[in-house]
Amino acid sequence: MSEKRVYTFGNGKAEGKADMRNLLGGKGANLAEMNLIGVPVPPGFTITTDVCNEYFEKGKETVVGLLKAEVESSVKHVESLMNSKFGDPSNPLLMSVRSGARASMPGMMDTILNLGLNDVVVEGLAKKTGNERFAYDSYRRFVQMYGDVVLGMKPVNKEDIDPFEAIIQQVKAQRGIKLDNEMTVEELKQLVTLFKNAIKEQTGRNFPDDPMEQLWGAVCAVFDSWMNERAILYRKMEGIPQEWGTAVTVMAMVFGNMGETSATGVCFSRDAATGENCFNGEYLINAQGEDVVAGIRTPQQITKEGSLHWAEQQNIDEETRRKKFPSMEEAMPELYAQLYALQDKLEKHYHDMQDMEFTVQEGKLWFLQTRNGKRTGTAMVKIAMDLLHEGEIDEKTALLRCEPNKLDELLHPVFDKEARAQAHILTRGLPASPGAACGQVVFFADDATKWHEDGHQVIMVRIETSPEDLAGMSAAEGILTARGGMTSHAAVVARGMGKCCVSGAGAIMVDYKARTVEIDGTIIREGDYISLNGSTGEVYAGEVKTRPAEVTGDFAELMNLCKKYSKLVVRTNADTPHDAEVASNFGAVGIGLCRTEHMFFENEKIKAMREMILADSTEDREKALDKLLPYQKQDFYGILKCMDGMPVNIRLLDPPLHEFVPHDLKGQEIMAQEMGVSVQFIQSRVSSLSEHNPMLGLRGCRLGNTFPEITAMQTKAILGAAIQLKKEGFNPMPEIMVPLVGIVNELDIQEHIIRKTADKLFKKEGVEVPFKVGTMIEIPRAALTADLIAQKAEYFSFGTNDLTQMTFGYSRDDIASFLPSYLEKKILDVDPFQVLDQKGVGQLIQMAVEKGRKTRKNLKCGICGEHGGEPSSVKFCHHVGLNYVSCSPFRVPIARLAAAQAAVEEMK
Repeated sequence: MSEKRVYTFGNGKAEGKADMRNLLGGKGANLAEMNLIGVPVPPGFTITTDVCNEYFEKGKETVVGLLKAEVESSVKHVESLMNSKFGDPSNPLLMSVRSGARASMPGMMDTILNLGLNDVVVEGLAKKTGNERFAYDSYRRFVQMYGDVVLGMKPVNKEDIDPFEAIIQQVKAQRGIKLDNEMTVEELKQLVTLFKNAIKEQTGRNFPDDPMEQLWGAVCAVFDSWMNERAILYRKMEGIPQEWGTAVTVMAMVFGNMGETSATGVCFSRDAATGENCFNGEYLINAQGEDVVAGIRTPQQITKEGSLHWAEQQNIDEETRRKKFPSMEEAMPELYAQLYALQDKLEKHYHDMQDMEFTVQEGKLWFLQTRNGKRTGTAMVKIAMDLLHEGEIDEKTALLRCEPNKLDELLHPVFDKEARAQAHILTRGLPASPGAACGQVVFFADDATKWHEDGHQVIMVRIETSPEDLAGMSAAEGILTARGGMTSHAAVVARGMGKCCVSGAGAIMVDYKARTVEIDGTIIREGDYISLNGSTGEVYAGEVKTRPAEVTGDFAELMNLCKKYSKLVVRTNADTPHDAEVASNFGAVGIGLCRTEHMFFENEKIKAMREMILADSTEDREKALDKLLPYQKQDFYGILKCMDGMPVNIRLLDPPLHEFVPHDLKGQEIMAQEMGVSVQFIQSRVSSLSEHNPMLGLRGCRLGNTFPEITAMQTKAILGAAIQLKKEGFNPMPEIMVPLVGIVNELDIQEHIIRKTADKLFKKEGVEVPFKVGTMIEIPRAALTADLIAQKAEYFSFGTNDLTQMTFGYSRDDIASFLPSYLEKKILDVDPFQVLDQKGVGQLIQMAVEKGRKTRKNLKCGICGEHGGEPSSVKFCHHVGLNYVSCSPFRVPIARLAAAQAAVEEMK
């Protein structure tokens, strides 16, 4: 690692810059960059991400020893720029200590403000500023935050509120006041004493008075927070490696709580929910930053336009809005103008939407942070397209700006207009994150997770959310909070996750102990259904019907860009005309996997299928197959017609036959009655089909080779449907895929049956339809002998589900029993059934492609496992020269974007 562990910034100079985010974290790098481009930033220093890794490798004491000289020197640097001294009662300097990983992790790690106060320094601060109330408000905030983050003063039970908040409520109740800023100096002093006593009683630890001890406690607490539960969960959700670590940034405090000329706020250069190009945000006069994001006080809007819109949603008249809730644009017009100019400067500098934090101290504006803002999927696409149109970025950058998996949000259902019009509105809050969500009410994060695991859709209802609620927010369909604005923790995290969220619904009264929420006299209990409209802020009683989302405009333009740059095309896995049509509308250029076994489970079809299974002779089997033929032909007719002019890859029967027969007594009795045989006969036949390891038994091409009449019937059905369509003027393009081939001889026999059946059918009908015969490469031996298999196969389709299963020797159905342990112990980095194992399974794919194309130069290759819609797997497929990937219909846009990004990244 680098010898230098601490980098300073301030007064227009910095030892770091924007491109050092891997070392300084996003916050530290951007603070340095803002210094360099003339944005007012309090001076400070950043301890690097490398030190975080050292901290966990070498331990706290060793790392403090390694840092001591550099940190003390950097504190002196800040003292000289601020003309004050850390810990000096006569001229005190206070610090803030903040986390900052290279990837944005809003609210997941810890922050401490007002550091450096004790009983003596607070008196000096009061004297220096002439503002005793400000000094003690800062002191009680510091004791509260330090007690929570460093000393571990937390609620004992999940039903309990924060212990510090409980004390604040008791003190406010003495005079019947509601807001924190209504407390007197004496009440603030009382809070400090009560807080310290509570910390000692609950944790057994004294509150430290020495400012340097406080600083080291805070720095180490921020490093510790890299490994807290919520940070670990967030990294897992976002794919952020643990070894990246977090930086720690220490800055001189600037104060938004010094009176009516001071304020704090959070703002966005564009709307993070919709992507609209409108500056927006929230602020509070006489407050500190955590007041805005924690949602304890509902903040005011920065722009007048935003304030008018907010008042309309909250049913607040204009006179009341203007007097009690004025925008910053109206209340502080000069500062607003400075803020507007600087946010515009930052967006143009970074060429992306910015999420910024600022403080106004007695009329002077300071920026505390800027970062590329978290946004919804809709906003992501709109911002990328708008910046492209504005000339801020080029087409390739626009493609790279969009996260493939976030496109999924655009495809989520929306409320049906008629159902919404008839729905009973319980209340309205702020439309913090768009979408439609229906579910059962739960009040705690662990309950949300458990209910979700048990198959329930849930809405998590909280007074306000905190970072500890992350797991529950992830499990919930939507989040409803009583407090908080558009920049609260709930709003920011929900938008980043693509979750529907309504915040600041002041009419709701949450009772955690009773597990109820009262909304204007209506009692909603845990388990009751409600629906949230994250686009309007409306909360509805019960379940409101939804309909599929419609995607047009910016999304369509993005998909056109994908088409322009992609080399790898995207097909879909579809077994019905409906699924095929959905995928085609999303830009799929064919079907990469049509599973014929899914077609056999309807009433008459399953009867004929079971007749075939029960048959004792080839003749009886053929009779049963003759009954199945028209059903199969009709199924293939619908799919081939829907995908007219596009290739449709149809997999011959793959699963073992025992999957088509009942294994329970009632089902066997019904089957016996339908078939006109005894229950004992059915039971005997079912027993004869059982295998010790059916997934490696009589299935795939082994079925077709054991019972060739099955392959013949399916060939007749596929090509018969194609002939009918050709006669009707369509252009069917069938591909017949033989599954589970491990040795070329298996494919040789199957291909012979298919070609022979086709020749007979074409002669009989007087019409020929071009078709291809290929195979699914899903057994490692097939990949190793791909040059031989390509002698018979006209294309390869990699079945990466089974190929992964057989390469690792993991059962896909049983991996859950050990996967969590393997991920925790770093034996595996990811679930190999979700993300393609590029080193092992990927090596087999690459080898098979190369070997196959040596035999057959123009061999088409694709994949059709679940990996076909996973972005990193799609990019791997591009790099090894596959022609297509195939995935479920709603993953098609995701795969298309990943394919385009792979092509663009290759150009760079």
